[in-house]
Amino acid sequence: MAATIKLLSLSNITPFIFTYLLLLSISSTPILAINITALLSSYPDFSCFTTLLSSTSSLSADLSRRSSLTILVVPNAYLSSSVELTRRLSPSSLSDLLSYHVLLQYLSWSDFHQIPPSGILVTTLFRTTDRASSNFDSVNITGNSTTNNVTINSSAPYSPSHATVLSLVKTLPYNITIVSVDSLLVPYGFVLMASTTRLPLGLNITKTLMDGHNFFVAASMLSASGVVEELEADEGGAGITLFVPTDAAFADLPPTVALQSLPADKKAIVLKFHVLHSYYPLGSLELIVNPVQPTLATEDMGAEPGGYFWGVSSAVTQGNFWEESDVDEQA
Repeated sequence: MAATIKLLSLSNITPFIFTYLLLLSISSTPILAINITALLSSYPDFSCFTTLLSSTSSLSADLSRRSSLTILVVPNAYLSSSVELTRRLSPSSLSDLLSYHVLLQYLSWSDFHQIPPSGILVTTLFRTTDRASSNFDSVNITGNSTTNNVTINSSAPYSPSHATVLSLVKTLPYNITIVSVDSLLVPYGFVLMASTTRLPLGLNITKTLMDGHNFFVAASMLSASGVVEELEADEGGAGITLFVPTDAAFADLPPTVALQSLPADKKAIVLKFHVLHSYYPLGSLELIVNPVQPTLATEDMGAEPGGYFWGVSSAVTQGNFWEESDVDEQA
């Protein structure tokens, strides 16, 4: 009887052990590698973004080993305004830029629409490169209950880089979500021209303005201020964006504003007030929704309340000053 009882006990335990081992083996099975470019290949509207992703083999390989991700992709129609930006990048810099569009957190489509106006901070794959400026490797995602829009911004103060979520593209529950956004996101302080093989730009700002035939006053002020060498030195790295008033704009100033009679150091402040310390293609400027932008004058003079900042929208404004943002030359 004892042997029979023992046999019955084993027969009851054996299925349990088998089931346990089966579950254990299933839970330890690695998640199948996901080929992001293959997932996007069936969506022609994202062919340009897919091409960029395919050109960064190291990033594609990294993504195939990861799970619980949210990928932000840009449709061709919106990416066209950033062609000049992506063309200038070295392969490693392009990989860094695209890694900023990979969120290291799975967010379902419903999760996006439950994000509060106060926002949530989500780390991106850019963090793993150790090249993020001042640890600005995250994005801030905010929801708007009135418009139902979801906006993604750089976590850095004053950064103009932002995008609005457009639609759900693809989801593999609890593993990956792909959503479309209306703009590339550029990490704060991102070195746009980073490349060990690039040639120096060698752009002569004064000559470029003179050749434009409508910026003689600005060119004269640049030459007299001594600031042009500093601007040309800043062409590398993150680059610069220079807003240049036309000769007609100077002519419209009231007689009490005698800019040409200012000493060189004061002219330098006025000119630096027209320079952002990052390169923004015109298409990117047109997408900015009125963030407050520090200028080179902000860096030199300090962030005084109401001073030395630009407010950038479809037109560039500061107080009572107004100027068209259709810039003919950008460095």
